[in-house]
Amino acid sequence: MATPHRDTELRRTFPAFAARAAADGVAPFAGTWWGNAWADALEQGALDAKRLARGRGYADQGHVDAITVTPGLVLAYVRGSRPRPYRVQVRVRTLEDEDWERFLDAAADRPGHIAALLDRELPQSLADCGAPLLPGPGDLAPQCSCPDSGHPCKHAAALCYQTARLLDADPFVLLLLRGRGEKDLLDALSRRSAARAARAAQERQVDSLSGVRATDALAPRRLPPLPPPLPVPPHCGQPPVYPAAPGGPDPFALDQLATDAAARAHALLDTGRDPVGELTLWQDAVRLAAARPGSGLTAATRTLYATLATAVGRTASDLARAVAAWRQGASAGLAALEEPWDPPAGRFDRARPLLLAADLPAFRPWRNRLTHPQGHAQLRLGRDGLWYAYESEPGRDDWWPRGTPDLDPVGAMTGLGTPEGL
Repeated sequence: MATPHRDTELRRTFPAFAARAAADGVAPFAGTWWGNAWADALEQGALDAKRLARGRGYADQGHVDAITVTPGLVLAYVRGSRPRPYRVQVRVRTLEDEDWERFLDAAADRPGHIAALLDRELPQSLADCGAPLLPGPGDLAPQCSCPDSGHPCKHAAALCYQTARLLDADPFVLLLLRGRGEKDLLDALSRRSAARAARAAQERQVDSLSGVRATDALAPRRLPPLPPPLPVPPHCGQPPVYPAAPGGPDPFALDQLATDAAARAHALLDTGRDPVGELTLWQDAVRLAAARPGSGLTAATRTLYATLATAVGRTASDLARAVAAWRQGASAGLAALEEPWDPPAGRFDRARPLLLAADLPAFRPWRNRLTHPQGHAQLRLGRDGLWYAYESEPGRDDWWPRGTPDLDPVGAMTGLGTPEGL
């Protein structure tokens, strides 16, 4: 039975596949090379071809109910010849930290790898990175509540075949089986890409932009009278299409800057106020980077990060962290990241009892921050009255914004994963 409302970053439940016409028994079961690699591991480690054939038939006939995937485990109920379905699970080894390091290095090394994963594809070169993503013969360990002692029984074979169809649709299911969720991996890849951009920025010196001295630009001179102002247009126009040229600026970045300037100019004409005029140079750089889709994942975005960070005297890693805070809560989220303060008595003092009542441990207070005793989760009270959640590797003091801010400290913690992980 499917329980998608209980899904978390490390637990995903998929509805049962509908029955389909059975294909030729020698034809590949799955539709992708990685799905068939999973099925090959099952078939090459099986001891009885007849049980495999019956399990494949069960899969085609839709006998496998909803499938739940967690790190190292696939679980489902499979209907056999008896009225009561059998409980079937298939275990597979999760990856070690060294294996994940090799995978993340290989994925971040080529932007095409990340783009392929986002398109729900698994490049062969990424699977061959040295980390054992796909199982081999004997790596799948099935268990079934039926009395059949075959390895595997037909019910376990049916679940393995349907799992291959899950991998067809989303290779992140394979990565979850190996131990890490999709959001966690994409965040890790974003940080790794930002760190690489920072190192690249240190290896080259960005040329200073030429300009005009302010004294020359503001020197008194006779100017003709201004023409009468034109009526304010109903909306700002669209910028022209900027062609790409070798060695020239990024057309996408030009389009973003032109669109932003047009929107600010229109607001200034219409209201007499620039909505961005009160921001500091650093805040405006963070705002522009946060408006770029897919920040930290493409070569063009890494170049934008490096350029903006150098212009404001920060590192690309600082900018990536600030972008995450801006996307969490705009200028208030950035202030929660960078500005510790002493809140008045009241809401801050009531937060710890609320967390204890939710079966969470006693958080350590410091100024406007409450830190989990294990050092991997933190809540920060913003000046806007919202609680902002942060995560760090235990003992690293490397805090990154996570989740959605909330008036309730317990609600803010829900963006950090399952209660067991807190």
